Amino acid sequence: MPAPSAEPRAPRSKGVVVALTKAGRTKIRYPAELVRDDGTRVTVRAPWAAPGVRDFGFVRFEPGDVFTEHYWRDRWFAVKEVRTAGGELKGWYCDITRPAVLADGVLAVEDLDLDLWVSADGSSVLRLDEDEFEASGLAARDPGAAGAAAEALDELERLARTEGLTALLA
Repeated sequence: MPAPSAEPRAPRSKGVVVALTKAGRTKIRYPAELVRDDGTRVTVRAPWAAPGVRDFGFVRFEPGDVFTEHYWRDRWFAVKEVRTAGGELKGWYCDITRPAVLADGVLAVEDLDLDLWVSADGSSVLRLDEDEFEASGLAARDPGAAGAAAEALDELERLARTEGLTALLA
């Protein structure tokens, strides 16, 4: 992986492709508008990219929803602000990932199974998919990555329960 740049970069174009992989396979690829790239954090905006509605029980992602997604080159997570087509905040869906890499118009992100959901009012903070993370075998294959992933989930949960995620995204 290329080393992260400390210098802010001007976007080459307004569009990128987000390529999310999981367990070595492409999970989803979708076009997104590049909103900001300061050399450390890359922010993109995209409509809900999966087909149809996905109802998690605590939130529904559906056509028309808009995701403003924040990826870091030096952190092990991504934070996705989710709004309805009308602009109402639903909350934040956080993926635990390896640090993101942006090259040649592709934002490459490796999903490490752990997730966190934070409702719009901050009253609901849910750790998700810890069973999938354990079953993935990452701890045996790459203990360093597994440790970084667990620490990232703890950090996001602490922020969500204290300062709120908006402080992280400011």
